[in-house]
Amino acid sequence: MKILVTGAAGFIGSQLMEQLARRGDEVVGLDNINDYYDVRLKYGRLRRAGFEFDGNEAEFGKEVTSTVFPNCRFVRLSIDDKKSIDRLFAAERFDKVVNLAAQAGVRYSITNPYAYLESNLIGFLNILEACRNFDVKYLVYASSSSVYGLNTETPYKESDKVDTPVSLYAATKKSNELMAHAYSKLYGMKVTGLRYFTVYGPWGRPDMSPMLFAKAITAGEPIKVFNNGDMIRDFTYIDDIVEGTMQVVDNEPVAENLPNGVAARVYNIGCSNPVKLMDFISEIENAMGVTANKNYLPMQPGDVYQTNADTTALETEIGYKPKVHLHEGISKFVEWYKSDSNPLK
Repeated sequence: MKILVTGAAGFIGSQLMEQLARRGDEVVGLDNINDYYDVRLKYGRLRRAGFEFDGNEAEFGKEVTSTVFPNCRFVRLSIDDKKSIDRLFAAERFDKVVNLAAQAGVRYSITNPYAYLESNLIGFLNILEACRNFDVKYLVYASSSSVYGLNTETPYKESDKVDTPVSLYAATKKSNELMAHAYSKLYGMKVTGLRYFTVYGPWGRPDMSPMLFAKAITAGEPIKVFNNGDMIRDFTYIDDIVEGTMQVVDNEPVAENLPNGVAARVYNIGCSNPVKLMDFISEIENAMGVTANKNYLPMQPGDVYQTNADTTALETEIGYKPKVHLHEGISKFVEWYKSDSNPLK
C-alpha cells in the first residue's frame, strides 16, 4: 500500500509516517516546514525517522529517502502549491492519503487569518482535487474538536450541531468536513475526518500547554493559567492517537452503510476521560519535581471551557481504545523533555 502523509514534520504526522513505514507500507511524507513554531523541532522529528538534508535544511521539491526505513521518502512541499501537488500525485499514484497538513493554532488564527485560508481551505481543496483526478482510493483528513465551538452539552458526539465556531481555525476545520462530504457525494470518493482532541506527549508542539508549562517551570518562570484554571481538556497521548489514526486508515467507509449512501465519515478521536487543567498541571509538577509559580489569567479569545470526546463510534466501528493513562503519559513526556532528544532543551 502506497500512502501519502501530509504534515509529516508535525507532531502527529511524523509519528504516523514512522509507524506506517515500520509495518511495511510504502510511505511518502510531505511538509512545507514553515516557521509557525521552531523548525528545530520539525527537523528533529524528521531526523528521528532517518532523514538527513544537505546543509541541514530540506530543499523544496527534492525527495529524500530515510536511512532507517528504505520504504519511506520525504519531500518538502506546500499543499497550497497546486502544480507541485498535482505533479507528485501524477508521479506516485497513491492508494491512500492522510492529510494532516494545516495551519494550526486557535489563537494564531485571530492575528494571522490569511494563513488559514491558504493552507486549510485552498490547500485542502488541492488535496481533494488531486485525490479525485489521480484515483486515490481513500482520504483520511484531520478535523478538530474545536468544531464543537459553543456547544455546552458534553461529551461531544459526532451527531451534535457544529455551526457555532469561536475561531477561524475551527471554521476552516468544519469547512473541511463539508468539502470532503461534497467530494464524496459528487465523485464517489471515500473520506474520513478525525476530530482530534488535545494531543500530548514527546515531540509535541511548543505552543501547546505541556511544552509551555515544562519550559516555564524549568526556567523558574510563572506558567500562564487561563480562565483562572477552570478548564477541562480531553488530553490524549500521542501513541493512542497514532494507533487510532492507523486503524481508520485501514477501515474505509462503506457507502451502503452510511446515510444517503455517501462514503463520508467523521469520528471523534480522544481519550474520553476529561481532566481538569489544574490536575494536569499537578501531574507535570510531580513529574518534574517542582511546584510551578502560577499566573492566573482570564479566558483567551477563541478558547472553550471544556472538551470531552464521546468516542463510542470509533470504538465500536473501528476498534479504537486508548491505553495510556495521564500519569504514564506525562511521565514519558517529561522524561523526553529533559533528555538530549529534545532539540529545544
